[in-house]
Amino acid sequence: MSDYKLFESEYKFMEVVWQHAPVNSTKLVALCAQILGWKKSTTYTVLRKLGERGLLKNENATVTYLVAKEEIQIQESKELLEKSFGGSLPMFLATFLKKEPLSEQEAMELKRVIDASRTQRGE
Repeated sequence: MSDYKLFESEYKFMEVVWQHAPVNSTKLVALCAQILGWKKSTTYTVLRKLGERGLLKNENATVTYLVAKEEIQIQESKELLEKSFGGSLPMFLATFLKKEPLSEQEAMELKRVIDASRTQRGE
């Protein structure tokens, strides 16, 4: 997996692109002004930088993403687990649940996610 580390502002920009792509670059400038409060120059600077890093492309004034939101989320989740919990998902959950008890619905959803993951791996 490539390294797609994003600053918070870049992630927010990518969220606009993910939600609206493919999007005309002029429309993207208007969306970023409305949603993020950005000036035209800021939008085009971030667009250019993320294009150079291979996250999106601006071709014929149409912006599309090259990296899906889920791929970024997976990478960021793995980095958080590794950095803060030695790569241990159980340690992360145990720490999180000390202050945030699960509702019955959340517990059932987590069980479904775990069961689906184990099924995918053939366990």
